[in-house]
Amino acid sequence: MAKAKTLNKAELKRVLNYNDAHERYRERNRAMIQLTHLCGMRIGEIVKLKVSDVIDENDEIKAEIQLNKKQTKGKQARTVFVSKRMRKELDRYIKHAVVRFSGGFLFKTQKSQRFSSNTATQLLQRIYERSGLSGATSHSGRRSFITDLATKGISVRVLAALAGHQSIATTQRYIDVNDEMLRNAVELV
Repeated sequence: MAKAKTLNKAELKRVLNYNDAHERYRERNRAMIQLTHLCGMRIGEIVKLKVSDVIDENDEIKAEIQLNKKQTKGKQARTVFVSKRMRKELDRYIKHAVVRFSGGFLFKTQKSQRFSSNTATQLLQRIYERSGLSGATSHSGRRSFITDLATKGISVRVLAALAGHQSIATTQRYIDVNDEMLRNAVELV
């Protein structure tokens, strides 16, 4: 099975620009795409997010999302750290959502139904394809997140914790070695 394509900054910008210009539910889609790219979340975790997971009692976006074991792949509770940039994306989405949700799921389909992992995967794949990127899937953001941080020198143990991996060997398989990493490595000698 081929690994999902990792995206560089220009490719991600192209996807977001396509989405913003052409998609009907652009704010929702953008927030979902960015959760994969800026937080390294799995699509299955994203579709299980409830409004209360991301908004505190003061209607502010939380800096940390606490995923319970029912929301994660490995059935292990974990914390997702939300950058300022991602908090702005979530705030933008919530302010533009047609219906202000109370205790329901954060992301809903056009028929106001909860997304399944499969329908959300198909949505993201369609957006990637329509923006001209082949080989990109809903997992591309997660792989790009991990690879980008590895390129910046973040240790594999920190990456594993951010990804919710129990084994650093799993995390290492996500890292796409690229020319920038190789250039940086030889300059350290």
